[in-house]
Amino acid sequence: MSKGTEDANGTLSKDIIIEALSSPEAVPSPPPDGGYGWVVLLAYVGVNAFTWGVVASYGVYLAYYLANNVYSGASDIDFAFIGGLNFSSAMLVAPIVTIFARRCGTQIPMIIGAILISAGFISASFAHEIWQLFLSQGVLVGFGVGFVSIPSIATVPQWFDKKRSLANGIGSAGSGIGGLIFSFGTQAMIDSISLAWSLRITGIIVGIMNLIAALTIRNRNKAIKPPQRGFDTKLLRRYDVLLLLAWGFISMLGYTTLLFSLSDFARSIGLSVSQASSITAFLNLGTAIGRPLIGVVSDRYGRIETAGIITLVCGVTCFVIWLPARSYGVTIFFAIVVGAILGVFWMTAAPICVEVAGLAELPSMISLTWMSVVLPTTFSEVIALKLRRPGSDHEYLYPQIFAGLAYFVASGCMYELRRVNKKKKWRECCP
Repeated sequence: MSKGTEDANGTLSKDIIIEALSSPEAVPSPPPDGGYGWVVLLAYVGVNAFTWGVVASYGVYLAYYLANNVYSGASDIDFAFIGGLNFSSAMLVAPIVTIFARRCGTQIPMIIGAILISAGFISASFAHEIWQLFLSQGVLVGFGVGFVSIPSIATVPQWFDKKRSLANGIGSAGSGIGGLIFSFGTQAMIDSISLAWSLRITGIIVGIMNLIAALTIRNRNKAIKPPQRGFDTKLLRRYDVLLLLAWGFISMLGYTTLLFSLSDFARSIGLSVSQASSITAFLNLGTAIGRPLIGVVSDRYGRIETAGIITLVCGVTCFVIWLPARSYGVTIFFAIVVGAILGVFWMTAAPICVEVAGLAELPSMISLTWMSVVLPTTFSEVIALKLRRPGSDHEYLYPQIFAGLAYFVASGCMYELRRVNKKKKWRECCP
């Protein structure tokens, strides 16, 4: 084996060992852990800021829609579906985008996605009926997010090995930065220039910024030669893969509930409209701060272990901090704390997929992971709004319990994955 496959300490990269054991084919060149990878990482930060960051600020729109009769005949559940469609539509196109990226490269689908996102927000500004909002701010924006983010998410792990979780954490922090900017900016635009122009300006900004990211980002597919299967059903026969998918499915029930409910929860405890919108901004501030730190921790102490512990902590904070929160200060504190950790799935999914399935199977594994969260991201906020008790002293009691329990159960799946993964590594080392 060539010396180029060794790291700085003269030992073989863990991912390369896994690939060598699982395939008789030649081992691909190891990730450079830097170089142009830092440019790719910067582009990925922009992608997250202007896709998932914008989607994360939907809580501001949701609170506005719930408080104002914008579309006659529309119910609270209708508006909850809009935010869910942003996520589920993006996940539904994952296999298609993966195949498209295999044939056309990373950049072309990202450019198409940038156009779709921009068109979704701008067309939403002209909507007069709720079904038009479903198609524009819901489905069209969601498709755009999928076309931009799905090809890009597989690029960062290709450039980093030892620093993979750190790089992914920095990249994922982009969603917090974007969410922070758009949470404050959206409310300010709605108050000063109208809902319609807020949507139009958002559409223009995200379109331009995602085009820049698309033209900057690069992959290492020639070196790695990933199969890039859109939907490899053989992976579903593996117990460890099913555990990973179950963790994503269940944790998303809590994640979506928290992400979209906090702003309206703040309103339900008597806070003003501006205070309620700022809660979403503080949550995204926590995301921007926490995700890189989690990346450092997971690189040092293990990605699966860190993901399991943080998932458990999310559940604990729901019961210990969110449940008794009745003031602006406590709600801000909870938003920052939970913001730093609630999206642990999004920042650790790709590195954990590599550990479970190997680097070459990353695109296929990512597609399966995205498909597994379609249902929870679509219906979690709908369930949360159905669980509300409007008019009571504790309107969001049951949604809070629902979110906390989801994280608790999800952490159990990750604990079992850790046990299975350790057993697999022991067998590989000691056949």
